Amino acid sequence: MADAVEAARARIDRALNDLERKVRELKARPAPIRDDDLFAPRPGDGAETGNAARVAELETAADEASKALSRAADEVRAMLNGED
Repeated sequence: MADAVEAARARIDRALNDLERKVRELKARPAPIRDDDLFAPRPGDGAETGNAARVAELETAADEASKALSRAADEVRAMLNGED
């Protein structure tokens, strides 16, 4: 059971690391916005398209991490309930 817990922990760590890496990459890109607020609309300055793309990428990364964490949590629950 300890090996399975370690495997689940490793999956959680990888999911979180992937999410953090994707967020760092998105924040490192030059953005067509004037501050660090990824979700702030800037009507009229042409940044709507850039903001929408960045938000979509963040949402995708968060969704992927959420699914990975959910799978890992299911595995941990199964182990705790004595399932294999």
